[in-house]
Amino acid sequence: MNEPAAHSKPATDQDVTVSEEALRKAEHYIEEEEGAANRLTGWLGAALGTVAVVMSLFHLYAAYSIVPTQTLRPIHVGFVLFLTFLMFPAARRFRHRVMWWDWIIALLSVAIVVYLIQGGDDFTDRNTLPNGWDIFFGTALILLVLEGMRRTIGWILPVISICFLLYAFLGPYLPHPWTHRGYDLGRIVGFMYMTLEGIYGVAVDVSSSLIILFTIFGAFLQYSGAGKFYIDFSFSAMGGKPAGAGRTVVLASFLLGGPSGSGVATTVTLGTVAWPMLAKVGYDRNAAGGLLAAGGLGAIISPPVMGAAAFIIAEFLQISYLDVLMMAILPTALFYLALFFMVEIDVRKYGMSSTIFKKVDTVWNLTRHYWFHFLSLISIVAFMLWGFSPVLSVFWATVVSFLTSLLRPDTSMIPYDLFRGRGSIKEHLLGSPLIQALKAGSVGMLGVGTTCAGAGIIVGVVTLTGLGLKFSGIVIDYAGGSLLLTAVYTALVVWIIGLAVPVTASYIICAVITAPALIKLGVPDFAAHMFIFYYAVLSEVSPPTALSPFAASAITGGDPYKTTMQCWKYTIPAFLVPFIFVLDPGGQSLLLMGSTKALAHANVWEILRTTATAATGIFALAVGFQGWLLTRTSRFERWIFIVSGFILVYPGPIANGIGFGLAAAALALHWAGSRRAARGTSGSGNAS
Repeated sequence: MNEPAAHSKPATDQDVTVSEEALRKAEHYIEEEEGAANRLTGWLGAALGTVAVVMSLFHLYAAYSIVPTQTLRPIHVGFVLFLTFLMFPAARRFRHRVMWWDWIIALLSVAIVVYLIQGGDDFTDRNTLPNGWDIFFGTALILLVLEGMRRTIGWILPVISICFLLYAFLGPYLPHPWTHRGYDLGRIVGFMYMTLEGIYGVAVDVSSSLIILFTIFGAFLQYSGAGKFYIDFSFSAMGGKPAGAGRTVVLASFLLGGPSGSGVATTVTLGTVAWPMLAKVGYDRNAAGGLLAAGGLGAIISPPVMGAAAFIIAEFLQISYLDVLMMAILPTALFYLALFFMVEIDVRKYGMSSTIFKKVDTVWNLTRHYWFHFLSLISIVAFMLWGFSPVLSVFWATVVSFLTSLLRPDTSMIPYDLFRGRGSIKEHLLGSPLIQALKAGSVGMLGVGTTCAGAGIIVGVVTLTGLGLKFSGIVIDYAGGSLLLTAVYTALVVWIIGLAVPVTASYIICAVITAPALIKLGVPDFAAHMFIFYYAVLSEVSPPTALSPFAASAITGGDPYKTTMQCWKYTIPAFLVPFIFVLDPGGQSLLLMGSTKALAHANVWEILRTTATAATGIFALAVGFQGWLLTRTSRFERWIFIVSGFILVYPGPIANGIGFGLAAAALALHWAGSRRAARGTSGSGNAS
């Protein structure tokens, strides 16, 4: 891993051109994450596009006005299922067309919502004793949610959901300690369909009130040209130095990832532009893909969006979304610090020269002309600090993004020709970026919407049967009451589940079945949930479902599994940081430092101490995993760096003292060895 790439043959434009085949492969991995939607044209495509626009407009209306929760959640699920069954085929051989059975189940999903809403309070009151029609529509809803998940994200999460349903049915027949009283079909359907605890529970609440609004906001940024600006700005700001290529990827991934919240999409968007540059400065295909995927991973943990799971954290903990953003500030900074360490080491490791690429424009000119894209990005936090709710904050941030786009003709979401009276309203408005953004906002969250509805089945079973407390007791027993072992077991459970399901589903499942174990051992709830969230994020870079590295390898032409290992190399130092959340009371200061809840757990000294310890540990692990600093590290030096990095994760003055001591000793050995090597080189040169 620490061997530098060969540079005897410089990269040519032909070597680094992103081919159409590479883009198709990358698109395939995006579809793996977001589902393989139909591409429909004609009246049907226009009709479904109109429904998607109406869905976005309805949710924007619901954000600004008051729509009752018991109405908003079912309508949201109805929209999601209706569009899913018409836009995602039952199998690949039916792609790009709508079959008769798709229409039947799409209309059934609407009928389920109509039946629920017209039932009123009587419908909810009889959830423990549902009638025949209740059971019919409730059973149909469960089956449609399972099928919707299968179409959008694959078969694994539906199978997991079915296993949870079987657990609810078969409770009396299970061995201790898994046994419970068991529930019949009527009770399960009543809980899942007729209350706000099952399918219409927390996950769908967040999906209907926040996730879709942030998806619309991200679409507005995309169609107003913000994504292109962020890439151009990063290229201009970071170029001109040996580490400029790597720094550009890190900065651009943060700016792109914050609004999108999608790791794979960020990886592909950035990779198509940055791969030629990375190749020209000396990155091989696998290392470049690993860096691109690592940057894309940051999209899921970077404010102000952080991916869908972050909104659910706020709902589970009953805190504001602003608090979740404050949780993420220092951990995100440490993640990107690890990437910056890695790319700085890459410069020496690969013998890179100054970045070879033509700047699009100067930083000043780009900022002068497109400054409003930064305003759109920070407006969400500004509105929340001003006292607006998260829902209203993203609503007004979307309005800001739309209005500021009108400042320039090349970013305007309504063509300037319409204002000048050239052409008809139908010609310019219907095909405008505004309409496209409204459509993309709804279509882009269908996979997340079905995932949240399916997660409601799992959460409902856990709530109904008390599985969370049972599981936490089992984990603690296996760990012998040790917090360290409990954290390790929890991380493994989250990681294994994350191999098979998306980040959002992985977090929800583990939040309800593993978080209680950590909380029982004294870990604050916010620290336990953030620990689980960060390890759920690892699913983006963990085989066999390492979608971000696989997409990056499609762009660079590298080996998918070697690219995945390179991505792990870049990210593993930062992913030891979550252990500080749960093991060190001072480590919890890395989280809610800006909220009242955090201030009850930490002080300024604890924040500084823990941040310095974490940064030192990240640096040591970066050097150890890279096997390079000033020069190549010896095997002995490398292992000292790695051991010191792991020790610094463990809390306490003794562990910290040993960790800092080992890091200092490794640095001293490496500096002395580098000096000797330099003198030897100088001496041989003089002799010659």
